[in-house]
Amino acid sequence: MEEDAPTLPLPEAFLQFLEANGLDPSIYTAIDSTPRFIRLKPGFDACVEEVEKEVKCKLEKVQWLQGFYSLPPHVQIAGSRAYQEGKIYGIDASSGAAVMALNVSPGDHVLDLCAAPGAKLCMILDLLGDLGSVTGVDVARHRLAACRTMLQKYALGDRCRLFVADGTTFSVIPVGSRSDCKSFESGLEEKDDVFKEWTSRRPWKERRKANRSGIPQSLSKSQPPELIYYGRHSGVIGLAKGELYKTVSDVEMGSHGYDKVLVDAECTHDGSVKHIQKFENWGWGTFQRRVLDAERTDNLHVLQLNLLRNGFRLLKVGGSLVYSTCSLTLAQNEDVVEHFLKENVNAELAEIDGGARNWPCKSGGIPKTWRFDPLTSQTSGLFVAKFTKVAI
Repeated sequence: MEEDAPTLPLPEAFLQFLEANGLDPSIYTAIDSTPRFIRLKPGFDACVEEVEKEVKCKLEKVQWLQGFYSLPPHVQIAGSRAYQEGKIYGIDASSGAAVMALNVSPGDHVLDLCAAPGAKLCMILDLLGDLGSVTGVDVARHRLAACRTMLQKYALGDRCRLFVADGTTFSVIPVGSRSDCKSFESGLEEKDDVFKEWTSRRPWKERRKANRSGIPQSLSKSQPPELIYYGRHSGVIGLAKGELYKTVSDVEMGSHGYDKVLVDAECTHDGSVKHIQKFENWGWGTFQRRVLDAERTDNLHVLQLNLLRNGFRLLKVGGSLVYSTCSLTLAQNEDVVEHFLKENVNAELAEIDGGARNWPCKSGGIPKTWRFDPLTSQTSGLFVAKFTKVAI
């Protein structure tokens, strides 16, 4: 690093936090060293030169991750025609690696349990192709609405459905699963009360109810999931509204669950250099509450473990689940994995296929887990672990 390179002063409490987690403080003192990344939608390779002309810099192909390019961190892509026309989207290469770890195949039914803000969801749909389905879930309505906007912009929503729901209790099974399962509505719906083609304009009864009661920005555990989007081939059209919310026992989930599940869990975001840098403007007092506060980190550990538990419950036998966070702490990564493995005899850590050994990252504290960090990987920080569900 050049001697006059700008540095970010770190408070003593954060330095102690880094030391306790075995993290190198220089990760956070190298400003503007981590590039931005974009992914080209399949079939649009020819627009690379067009983007380069518009942003006035060369896109560097990411050799270890197909379809990804890097560019200097200060370069903005939002004004480019390729971005506005939905040919490229911004997604960190480490996040792309987490999606690749799922090994999505055409025909898979995939669950993204913490889907917002939507870049990983778009990449999953790109990989899925014309067979299978993707179910996106998020507890925050406004963040999931942003996912919906992305799906429409990139014309990727045909096989997708989006639910505002608590990921720790979500129980909706994949489309096309059993017809004799229990539903929340218990057959009370009228015969003609079925899902028609999705429209952004809600029926007047729903609008009136929303105007009277207001729309909460997140759902509690006790509230049923709310479907806010579904594509033509998502399996929703033609279903009775009660039939959508089929439930099965945990035993039956082994054969009627999802093929692949992504749990990119809520975390302290301490692995993101750009996120940490924001606190220079927000104030380190805010940082103390959001990242270093012991009660918050304890609560996050519980939330992450519950998200992992439920995501695994929704997985079919033989299926794969990827757990990831953009934290670099032990408590939110290896500790969660170890706790989960101890209580689930049908869960095994799996090797990540698809060239993971060529990824520019380090092995995690547990064999078969991986850690990206800005110094080693030139990406944002990310922890990745992959599980498979075995029959017992």
